[in-house]
Amino acid sequence: MPGRPFLQIPGPTLVPERIVRAMAQPIIDHRGPTFEALVRDCLDGLKGIFQTTRGHVALYPGSGTGAWEATIVNTLSPGDRVLAGINGFFSAGFARTATAFGAEVERIERPYGGGVPAAEVEARLRADEAREIRAVLVVHNETSTGVTSDVAAVRAALDRAGHPALLLVDTVSSLASIDFQFDAWRVDVALTGPQKGLMLPPGLAILAVSDKAVAWPTCPASSDSPGRSTR
Repeated sequence: MPGRPFLQIPGPTLVPERIVRAMAQPIIDHRGPTFEALVRDCLDGLKGIFQTTRGHVALYPGSGTGAWEATIVNTLSPGDRVLAGINGFFSAGFARTATAFGAEVERIERPYGGGVPAAEVEARLRADEAREIRAVLVVHNETSTGVTSDVAAVRAALDRAGHPALLLVDTVSSLASIDFQFDAWRVDVALTGPQKGLMLPPGLAILAVSDKAVAWPTCPASSDSPGRSTR
């Protein structure tokens, strides 16, 4: 068929022509100064998109699913308890990834079409008097339904409960499409891919990581769980 196909699904989104043309340039030395400057430019630019000055950006070949795995294996150990908001296909997949790596997942189930309820997150965390829950999993925008959960409200729920758990957020279909404030909402890990709001080809895992998450394996709150994976 003549013309350019227009794929109207949540992703992969269409890549702009100027990006496609740039991909046709000759390959550059991946150990040379041009590539180094390109990577630094990408990392700095991504900080602006995540709205962070303090977060550490990680960028490597992978997928959104690979970013899930990196988030889980670098912050949790087998047997750790996590609290997961389940309100769609992808939030269920995020929780399954945690289970696959040995975490004990406590689920907050919502019907498809609803967001993660911050009030219930707070109640579950308050009930965790021993502070055994290590992380809270949230999908910012549930791709399967288009419903956006209030990450700021979830952070406020952790604060009101006085709970030290990490806040781990999937931003695959929200970053660069919906306002997301890594620093202001004190997110600990935000993960995404390039094929949706960034309008780039798939194949990268992109994460922003807080100092708290970087230090998590050795901080006092996790000294009872030696041998955490640092893949």
